Amino acid sequence: MPRPLPPCPHLPPAPAAMDARALTAHGADRGPGFYLTALTYAQHLWQRGLAARALLNLDRALGADLRGDEAELRDWPPPYEAMAWFLRHTPTDVFIGNPRVHFQHLADRMNEPRREQRRWRTWACWALTRAVRPEFPPDLKHRVVEPPPPLIARKLAEHGLAGESALWRSVLDRQPALPKPKRN
Repeated sequence: MPRPLPPCPHLPPAPAAMDARALTAHGADRGPGFYLTALTYAQHLWQRGLAARALLNLDRALGADLRGDEAELRDWPPPYEAMAWFLRHTPTDVFIGNPRVHFQHLADRMNEPRREQRRWRTWACWALTRAVRPEFPPDLKHRVVEPPPPLIARKLAEHGLAGESALWRSVLDRQPALPKPKRN
């Protein structure tokens, strides 16, 4: 049984009871309501010690179809800060998988809708993972050109929401790497 974790300060509060039906209730609509639900469900999963699933729900939120002027975004900007917080605060005994490989594969295999926007958001999360958790190795069998942060910033500015690139860059620039675990 996963152990409870403290709430992430960069996400909306979650109800005591919530499951994936909250997301499926939106049907094909991936707008502001879906975005807020994905963020809230990420918080819910995180607090239940399900770090890997919480991270996946931040992915879902980043895939929402938003214009940039929604109230949900004013209250809860794109969750780069939450992503870095999850990476930094996941206890060593809580499963998070290998987010670096997850983002590497997802970015390289992204499809429509809004392929380029979602692709560069995924590369942005990959870069955060590399900064916060450099001990996660890449998938060496998956040949892909890993983009440098200036290219990610440029592509986010081109395909993302107004101010999104600067937001991501500010989060990335504040991330000192966690110390590598000591081996006995």
